[in-house]
Amino acid sequence: MTLYLPRTTTSQITDALMSERLSVGGGAMNMVLTLVIVTDEADHYDAVRAATEAGREHPSRVIALIRRDPDAEPAIDAEIRRPGTSGPGEAVLLRLYGPLGEHPDSVVTPLLVPDAPVVVWWPGRGPSDPSSDRVGRLAQRRITDALRAEDPLHDLRERVAHYRPGDTDLTWTRLTPWRSLLASVMDQPSGWVTSARVTAEPHYPSAELLASWLSERLAIPVERRASDGPGLTEVRLSTEQGEVVISRTDGRTATLSRSGQPDQTVALARRGAALALAEELRRLDADETYASAARHLGDVAAGSGAGK
Repeated sequence: MTLYLPRTTTSQITDALMSERLSVGGGAMNMVLTLVIVTDEADHYDAVRAATEAGREHPSRVIALIRRDPDAEPAIDAEIRRPGTSGPGEAVLLRLYGPLGEHPDSVVTPLLVPDAPVVVWWPGRGPSDPSSDRVGRLAQRRITDALRAEDPLHDLRERVAHYRPGDTDLTWTRLTPWRSLLASVMDQPSGWVTSARVTAEPHYPSAELLASWLSERLAIPVERRASDGPGLTEVRLSTEQGEVVISRTDGRTATLSRSGQPDQTVALARRGAALALAEELRRLDADETYASAARHLGDVAAGSGAGK
């Protein structure tokens, strides 16, 4: 069930949330965080659905801020989705009209879960400096997605240049299976890695971050090549004992090849927004590994990195 509150106020929304909790016998809140989604009308459905799936692991109050006609009179239209409809937490959709769209922080602040962390997610176009954004300043974690930008590589590099602890990007989170597999491979004896190559579809920001991570961790040059995709298609490491190749051409399974050993088939499916978001919600501290990879990418872009 969904409760609609047209042309409402934040105090009326707060009262309605309390009434909804009492009506289902939930006087005490069990939500672990507030997830604020800054989106538009075109993207809000998929974003809220992904947040609902992630919320099954992390019960949250999900607040979707949807900016509408900036020239209209200031107003808020709200939808409150009851627990059970939106998973174990709550979902509040706020459509902001007129000047309210320029001051979303003043609208969302009264609706944050008391004494709980705040995470902000921009599933579409996000700010170049999330920590300075009006809503971003309210959060411990700020999640963007450079893959959704018109120019993903430019978008990623802009954010890297403005990185602050608590920032992250889903282009990095999607790399977790690749990084785990590579770390597992390198735990086995193979000698020194002397060079590496990352191949992916053009302008794919995850490939830039993976190349940066490998270059920074292994202190080696990493070549970047383009393919037809989908996404990342190959990582090739040159070692003292031969080559190690992880090749994925279908976006689902990969072939791991090592010199002198039979090939292995490994599950390596591309990850959707819900899985990536759920992973990010598991940690509310700064991601130091992402920070190191981002700094190294910024150094390389500036012409001073070790992997240039």
